[in-house]
Amino acid sequence: MPLVRIDLAADISPETAATIGDVVYNAMVSTASVPEHDKFQIISRHAKDELVYPAAGYLGIDYTPKIVFIQVTWNTGRTIEVKKAFYKAIAENIHAKTGLRKEDIWISLVEVNREDWSFGNGEMQYAPKD
Repeated sequence: MPLVRIDLAADISPETAATIGDVVYNAMVSTASVPEHDKFQIISRHAKDELVYPAAGYLGIDYTPKIVFIQVTWNTGRTIEVKKAFYKAIAENIHAKTGLRKEDIWISLVEVNREDWSFGNGEMQYAPKD
């Protein structure tokens, strides 16, 4: 059920972009109980002026032009511990597999209700059962 949006610099290679997508998907499955094959992702590349972040840093974290914005929309209900494990798995594995700095991995979660999805056919697949 998650929808993942990954926004990154235009000069990031297709292989690195695919690796980032795989890391996010694997973290969802391993830490957040997302079903296998539930991989819906939108990966967008941007010119330097289209990725905006505080040049002076934020909360003690300095960013570079290689910043990666990851937004995950998923069902509400996961614990803080699950979310922390999810963030950590993504940052550590993207760094390990691509060399991108953990500091440049920026993640946002958007939580929605189960009935807020349609996976096709104009149907609410997760509709409440009567």
